[in-house]
Amino acid sequence: MSALIARELRLAATSGAAALPLVFFLLVATLFPFAVGPDGPLLARTGGGALWMAALLAALLPIDRLVAPDQSSGVLDQLALRGISEEAVALAKLAGHWLSFGPPLMLAALPASALLKLPADVLFRLEIGLAIGTPGLAALTLGVAALTASLRRSGALAGLLMLPLAVPLLIFGAGYVERGGDSGALYWLGAVSLLLVAGAPFAAGAAIRAGRD
Repeated sequence: MSALIARELRLAATSGAAALPLVFFLLVATLFPFAVGPDGPLLARTGGGALWMAALLAALLPIDRLVAPDQSSGVLDQLALRGISEEAVALAKLAGHWLSFGPPLMLAALPASALLKLPADVLFRLEIGLAIGTPGLAALTLGVAALTASLRRSGALAGLLMLPLAVPLLIFGAGYVERGGDSGALYWLGAVSLLLVAGAPFAAGAAIRAGRD
């Protein structure tokens, strides 16, 4: 399992897919003040939700590389011949995808919060929400990537599938930031994220098997 996760991290680093979500996240934080103006209280009130939307879209950016390249090159078939289950492969991909974008996004939230003039307590809630919610985003990205891996030019379709499914994470994550630390929103965010993380390896594994058949 550790070798599979290390492989996913190496592929993300060499392909540039790990840097793309980070750059996108910081670009959103840079451009958002130009859209709403330099009003500090307005930025502090809306910046947390904007960063959550940026995190959601950043998780979607590497979706084309998660499953489709390994499926088309026969890597998934070779792993199956070695007795490695599709669910184990999916779990390794989930861990690798989250490690390549989740912690870097949490670090990027520090300069992003300065650009958006977020108070310290809002930044603290944002970091907690990202720590809990980004695994769910990674799981959702993996599941959609596995479902669309056998389709040509599936990037747009993957986005259309993922964005509605990610709405609960966005609502509860942004709600926890904007509502002064509503613990109910945090609990729901954790529940949705845990459900996605628990179900994604099985759904992705089944989709990989179906694509092989």
